[in-house]
Amino acid sequence: MKTTKLLALTLALVAVRAEARTFEEIKKDGKIIVASEGAFPPFNFFRGPTLTGFEIDVAEALAKKMGVGIEWRALSFDALLAGLRQDRWDMVIASFGITEERAKAVTFTNPHYCSGGVIVAKDPAIRTVKDLAGKIVAVQTGTTYLEHVQKVPGVKEVKNFPKDTDARAALVAGRVDAWVSDRFVAKAALESNPAAGLKMGDFVFVERIASAVKKGNTSLEKAIDKALAEIMADGTYEAISKKYMNEDVRCR
Repeated sequence: MKTTKLLALTLALVAVRAEARTFEEIKKDGKIIVASEGAFPPFNFFRGPTLTGFEIDVAEALAKKMGVGIEWRALSFDALLAGLRQDRWDMVIASFGITEERAKAVTFTNPHYCSGGVIVAKDPAIRTVKDLAGKIVAVQTGTTYLEHVQKVPGVKEVKNFPKDTDARAALVAGRVDAWVSDRFVAKAALESNPAAGLKMGDFVFVERIASAVKKGNTSLEKAIDKALAEIMADGTYEAISKKYMNEDVRCR
C-alpha cells in the first residue's frame, strides 16, 4: 500500500455544483475529491511537494475500499467546511472534532480517531487547566482548541494563529506561555524537537474526530462508514495508526 501521494494542488476556483455528488455519481466518475489542510502533522502535512500523514493514508485506504481514486485539495483549515457546503469537494478529512455546531452545517461520518486538546508549555509548572490562569495561550483559529481555551476561567489572553504550527512556534519563541493542540500533534512535536524544552501537561478536553461530507449526503456518508469499518477490521487502519502514532488511536 502506498503511504504517500503526490498532491495535484489546484489553486484555481472550482465551479460550484448545484448539489453534492452522491456516492453513485462519484463511483461513476471514478474519483472522489477530498480536501485537507496539509499543516497538521502527523495527521496531514507536506513532506516537500507530497501530501502525507495519518489522515491522508486513511483516506487513501477508504477510497481503495470504495473503488475510487482521490483528487486532493489542500487549503487553510477555516475554509474547508465552507468549501464542502459549496460543493467544491466531496469530503473533508482534517482532524475536525465533532461538535453540535458543526453538525448543523455538515454531516459527520463515524470517527476515525479519538483524542483531545492538551496543554504544552516550557514551564513545568503549567500542567493543568487551573495553571492557565493569568497566562497567554496559543491556539489555531477555527478549532475546538480555541473554543475550549476561551472558556477557561482566568486566562490572560488567547492568541489564535492561522496554522497550528504557527501557534507552536509562538511557544517555542517564548511569545506565549502555553500552546493547546491535539495530543498526538503535541507528542510528535516534542519528539521531533526535544531541544525546544516543551513539556506536555493535562487534557483540556477530549473529543471524537471524523471526516465530513455535505449536510444530508447520506449515500456518501454510508459508503465512507462502510469502508472505515472494513479497514478497521482487516488490520489496515491499525497499521497506518501505528506507523504515525505508534499506537492504535481508534475510539474505544
